[in-house]
Amino acid sequence: MANFAAVPILRVLQLAMALTSLGLSAKVVNYFMMGSRTASPTPFIFLIFTSIFSIFSLVYLVAVPRFAPRVSHPYASISVEMTNTAFYFAGFIALAVYMTNLTFCRGVVCAVGRADAVFAAAQFTVWIASTILMAKDLFMKSSRVPKDFNHEMSQA
Repeated sequence: MANFAAVPILRVLQLAMALTSLGLSAKVVNYFMMGSRTASPTPFIFLIFTSIFSIFSLVYLVAVPRFAPRVSHPYASISVEMTNTAFYFAGFIALAVYMTNLTFCRGVVCAVGRADAVFAAAQFTVWIASTILMAKDLFMKSSRVPKDFNHEMSQA
């Protein structure tokens, strides 16, 4: 019963955090593209990709089961969940390592980069929570054996 209330809350949180991370990463990449002579750091570019991937994933996870249930498959959904979890794990680790190795980090862009690392870690936490809930639900459904099946097996 708690899963029914938790999943929509997690989905809204995932969308809000993906949009926030997209904005933060875009701010840093824009700074490097406009005001710096160096290339944009790849952890920020990866988090832009991951945020966009999350938005498309949320469309799949929310809309497809509701509007096209025949196309929806539980193993595809759990795969999408796990992929997002892995992307955010890799993203926040890469960004944390990048930010730690900076010799000089000051100003608004540095604060935005740190905030982006915190949001990526929080997104990893939210995605792993929804993955666990979905996996639990999937395994609980698959462990149930129809009553007719037990009856047929005893007669064979």
